[in-house]
Amino acid sequence: MAESQQGQAPAKPKNTGMILQILFAVINLAVMGGGAYMVFASTIGWESPVISEESAQRELASTGETELAPMVFTMDKFTVNLEGEPKRTIRLEVNLQMLGKDGFEEVMEPENRAKARDKIVRILNEEGFTDLESIQGKLFLKDKIAMEVNGILHKGVVKDVFFSDFVVQ
Repeated sequence: MAESQQGQAPAKPKNTGMILQILFAVINLAVMGGGAYMVFASTIGWESPVISEESAQRELASTGETELAPMVFTMDKFTVNLEGEPKRTIRLEVNLQMLGKDGFEEVMEPENRAKARDKIVRILNEEGFTDLESIQGKLFLKDKIAMEVNGILHKGVVKDVFFSDFVVQ
């Protein structure tokens, strides 16, 4: 019996670790491919919404608001520290051009006015001097302010933001 076992070739050890790694890689690629396909399939035909001044005016007209004359709300002056080194401060006066009388009255409410000032101060605290020294930086700041204040308001729409005083020290 001992002789029969000696005559047989030794059994090769199975390389199960390598097989499991390959199997895991194939399954992982299949799941990732399926997920990518699902994301792709769900975004086919999606277009980003286009909002223009004309469409906003049409929407406001359809809600029954007859007076669409823009009204300007002047906020108190801001003096805020900017981010970065060396420490700098900015002093500016923000004017919000509101689309319609309802929006103007809404931004005049003390609660909304305080929320809007808080949002603007937070935006300014996140900005650095290098962000604001160019015209493009100031335009981005105007857009950020308009978006944040529009997020606070329910009826009103900020059409534009004007800086009547803008000093960085």
